Amino acid sequence: MSDSIKTIAKNKKAYHDYFVIETFEAGISLMGSEVKSIRAGRVNLKDSWCSIVKGEIFVNGLHISVYEQGALWCKDPLRVRKLLMHKREIMKLFGQEQQQGYSIIPLSLYFKGSNIKLEIGLCKGKKLYDKREDMAKKSAKRTIERALKERQY
Repeated sequence: MSDSIKTIAKNKKAYHDYFVIETFEAGISLMGSEVKSIRAGRVNLKDSWCSIVKGEIFVNGLHISVYEQGALWCKDPLRVRKLLMHKREIMKLFGQEQQQGYSIIPLSLYFKGSNIKLEIGLCKGKKLYDKREDMAKKSAKRTIERALKERQY
């Protein structure tokens, strides 16, 4: 049985603001109405981050919109949600996060089979000149591709 992966949301801002050193896959603890809202694609990863408290990892700032048909059971859209990972992975992340300049940032939310998974990354913040350098590389790559495409016709 193959696990089909369907991306729900990506955090493009994370790739702009951070260097992604290493990525991990984590399950996420959700309520039923939150799952239905995620299936509808009403989720935002933009300003979210992860924290480790007492050996458990939590995601903060993950916005899952309220599911209108489940108004009775709705939770706070920005509540702190627990991530499900192996203890050794959490301890590895905790040790690396203690180094100066490292953060744990959610990168994407996706379905893996029928489960909802969150890809988190161990990230190091970019400086302004790093961001400018990346933008220049992307721009140069785009112009080269455009020139090659025109040349083919």
